[in-house]
Order: sequence, then structure tokens, then C-alpha cells
Amino acid sequence: MDLSIVIVSYNTEKLLDDCLSSLISSFKGTALSYEVIVVDNISTDGTREMLKDKYPGVITIFNGENVGFGRANNQGIRKAKGEYVLLLNSDTVVPKGQINKLYQFATSRPKSFVGPKLLNADKSSQTSCGPFFSLPVVFSALFLKGDVVGMTRWSPLREKNVDWVSGACFMGKRKAFLDGLLFDEQIFMYMEEVDLFMRAKKRGYQVLFYPGSRIVHLGSGSSANKRTGPVLNIYKGLLYVYRKHYSTMEYTLLRGLLKTKAILSMFIGYIIGSEYLKKTYAQAIRLV
Repeated sequence: MDLSIVIVSYNTEKLLDDCLSSLISSFKGTALSYEVIVVDNISTDGTREMLKDKYPGVITIFNGENVGFGRANNQGIRKAKGEYVLLLNSDTVVPKGQINKLYQFATSRPKSFVGPKLLNADKSSQTSCGPFFSLPVVFSALFLKGDVVGMTRWSPLREKNVDWVSGACFMGKRKAFLDGLLFDEQIFMYMEEVDLFMRAKKRGYQVLFYPGSRIVHLGSGSSANKRTGPVLNIYKGLLYVYRKHYSTMEYTLLRGLLKTKAILSMFIGYIIGSEYLKKTYAQAIRLV
């Protein structure tokens, strides 16, 4: 089999339905042999019934608890039979032929992980790759709107060798994933792909951004709390990655940056009367 597509779901019935419908349609007219594996983290919104009724050909793994994004993807990768594995978010829409383009690019660069150009719902560019989160990059992200000024995340017009591509959609050889490059299951959600690519780079793999393939990514489909949850998980992810990959001094400096960000955000929350800022960053400061 050429390709296995692994999708993790958690209470995203409508999004997953749209994703699967577009995915299957996108392969019409191509010669690729493929399978689709959906790993569901105990959805209660009708996702499982929808899968059974509308997509009997899709392979399913129904977890009895929410095991997180990385662990669920690992389950799908281990079950996969394809030479290549595509990890795809449930909140994506796949235009015709785009996975085939990414596959052709990946097979021409075998010791690599590759990601496409992500698009917003209105087809505008979405930041899809970037540099590792060194202290200057973290500072830029926290205090300088690094995404806006192009210091933390990018959407290049040309193929580019990068440090990481978005976990919403990327492809690699199944053998590479199984050879010590599965997700670290200690990371529940957010930053897990950055950790994987840090380990991959150390083992000689390239990470490539390929804008010739374009996938629509709607964003935050499985976040239980669409605003507070991502902030807290990013805090947790950064702290974990720094403990694992950086020096004690760098970890200490990171904690200082995160704490300063939380204090400033809480202060602004009290000034403008924002319960979101006050509550979110009160929880964030307890993490550091």
C-alpha cells in the first residue's frame, strides 16, 4: 500500500465528515493505493455513529478515554500498512489532487518529513512552518506578535527547508516514524510535532515545506476550550520541550518569560475588565 492517512478525532463530527468526504473525493482519478484510519478519543457528539453509517471503509480505533493527540496518532501509525503515513487533522478540507502532490514530493525526498501550505477557510495563506522555539523566538511570540512580523511562523511561497511544519498535515515514511520517531506521549496536545522534528533533525532527517500542495485548515477543531485551552497547552508544551531539549539555564529563562507574560496579561485583564485574561493567565502562572 502506498499511503496511510491517520486522523485523530475528538467531538468534531461535522468537521470530520467534511474532512473525510473531501479526502476521499480528492483521490478520484489517482493511482495511489491508500487507507484511512480514524482514531477517536471517546467522542460523544455522534462521531462514532457517523463513521459507522457513512464511512464503513474507514478503519477505526475507538479509545475508551481521551488519550491526547500524540498518543492517538501513534496508535494510528502503528496500525498503518502504507509505505508513507500522512497525519491529518479532522478540521481540514482536502482539495482534489493535493495529497497526491504531497506524496509525489515526499517520495522524491525519502529521508524527510514534508508538509503542505495551509490555507484558511477563505483560501488566504495560513502560517504553516517555522523555526524551533529558541529563547529569542519565544520572546518574539510572547511580546512582539512574532507571527505577524514573520519571526515565529511562516507561509513561504517556495519550497523551504525548515525546522518544523504544522502537525495539522504532514507526511513521512512509516518506517521513519516507527524507528524512534513517534510522538512523545507525555505531551497531551500542542508542541508535539516540534519535539518530533527536533529528534528527527538530530537523526539526519530534513523537514521540508512544500507550497505546491495546499490544504485548507479551519483550526482548533478539537480544543475543548477554544481560547483558554490552547494557551495552557502551549505553556505546558514549551515547558516540557525545554526540560527535554535545552539547558537548565535556558529552561529557567523560559520560565521567566512565561511568568512575565502571564503577569502582564493578568494586569491588562484587570485594567480592561477581561475575565478571560484574568482566569486564563491565573491558571498559566501556576504552571511555571
